[in-house]
Amino acid sequence: MSKRYRVLTQLMMAVGLCLSPYQSLAADKFDVMAIANDLDHPWSLQELPNHPLNFLVTERSGGFKLISELGFVDEIPLPLPDLFVSGQGGLFEVSLAPDFNETREAFFSYACGNIEANSTCVARAELTPTRPMKVTELRKIFVAQPLRKGAAHYGGRLAWLPDQTLLLTLGDGFDYREEAQNLSNHLGKVVRMTRTGEAAPGNPFPHQAGGYIYSYGHRNSQGIVYDSTTESVWQHEHGPRGGDELNQLHAGKNYGWPMTSYGIDYTGAMVTPYQELPGVVAPIYQWTPSLAPSDMALYNAEMFSEWRGALLITQLAGKRLQVLQQRQQAWQVVHQLTLADEQRLRAVTVASDGAIYLLTDSAAGQLLRLSR
Repeated sequence: MSKRYRVLTQLMMAVGLCLSPYQSLAADKFDVMAIANDLDHPWSLQELPNHPLNFLVTERSGGFKLISELGFVDEIPLPLPDLFVSGQGGLFEVSLAPDFNETREAFFSYACGNIEANSTCVARAELTPTRPMKVTELRKIFVAQPLRKGAAHYGGRLAWLPDQTLLLTLGDGFDYREEAQNLSNHLGKVVRMTRTGEAAPGNPFPHQAGGYIYSYGHRNSQGIVYDSTTESVWQHEHGPRGGDELNQLHAGKNYGWPMTSYGIDYTGAMVTPYQELPGVVAPIYQWTPSLAPSDMALYNAEMFSEWRGALLITQLAGKRLQVLQQRQQAWQVVHQLTLADEQRLRAVTVASDGAIYLLTDSAAGQLLRLSR
């Protein structure tokens, strides 16, 4: 049964940044309804084309579900090869091909391997058109190199470019952070591939790391989106203690980690004395202290028309949804929303009706609908 939440809203002033005066929406202008409950650490959601308000949802433990607007939940078996569930590892994103209605192709990012040797992988499959939905033709098409130990910092978000190539964010593996600057591997990179898993033509380093690298110097990126209006790729990533970043990605550019950072190490030690360096692209926005950005969506609908062109960013440690807009040539937080029970927010998408759908991050996670 759907459950309505009281919503706390406020206009935020980010640390070290000034905001233009912007009228936030009053709390009574929001309606937040729980569409589905008891999801096991849900990680991503995707609305089905031509099936409005029906959503595919992944769970980090490997679950894959179809959830209707009325809250009906169908389990979809997903036998991913070598799925590794531990720590931050597990099933990450589901992303549908741009021509999904014709091809039925879906792409999954996930941790694969074992505790001694694992990585971020991508698998391609087809989804049957009728319920109960099934996964067919499933096969692994990409494994980030090299394999590493541990279970942290996988990245795992996917975004399509207009040429139907696929961007995948990859973390630095936590214990391997210096490798984010090493162009001979995929750690701490964003890679670009074809829909069959090969390195995409035109990547900036064709003779290094298999030719996959699109950008480098990233820590752990869990948000990426392509904006067709501005032809921009927006990406965010976790800093250590402080220094979460929002970046505009450009092919071949270095985004600094760990040579530059606005944060410090978890021990309190300095990671680097530099916040900026020549040859390093500075973030267009940064969060200190860290709020742990976990997903991002671009808003271009009518329901919240004043947010058109804004980036919607969910946060784990911050337990909030923030709305960032570009004003006077600078990105600013113009609104933030926190649920009354202060749940961690894992994922966000904008549905065909203009409402905003959120996933909360817990062993009893929820799919929530935010509307007027």
